[in-house]
Amino acid sequence: MENNNNLKNILLCDDNVLNRKLIAAMITGLPHSFMEAANGRESLARVLSDHDSIDLVLLDIGMKDFSGIEVCRAIRRSEQDRKRPLPIIAYTAHAMVNDRAKYFAVGFNDILTKPTMREDLFEILRKYVS
Repeated sequence: MENNNNLKNILLCDDNVLNRKLIAAMITGLPHSFMEAANGRESLARVLSDHDSIDLVLLDIGMKDFSGIEVCRAIRRSEQDRKRPLPIIAYTAHAMVNDRAKYFAVGFNDILTKPTMREDLFEILRKYVS
């Protein structure tokens, strides 16, 4: 996957197809390429193989096979020798104060809560890929 200065590649990792469709619909028309991963293992494999062409990862916390926390930890371990760590956003309905602290400690850069409001998604995009 090629990345130019205008097109930003976003990977959404969520085992719920409706959540993936919602985010895809929200970013339609924006200068972003949208990639999907349907579970934690697929998410990690995608990031490890395409790290340099991905600009942002929206990572569901509650995936059944391999949690977003496990995926984030594995990504961060893989990035130790990279100059550009990926912005990884926790994408979750669980965002209480204790949850938030745990996500940041693991290595997430930010949190996008479900149900997702378009304005919140756009703020994340402005902050990390603009």
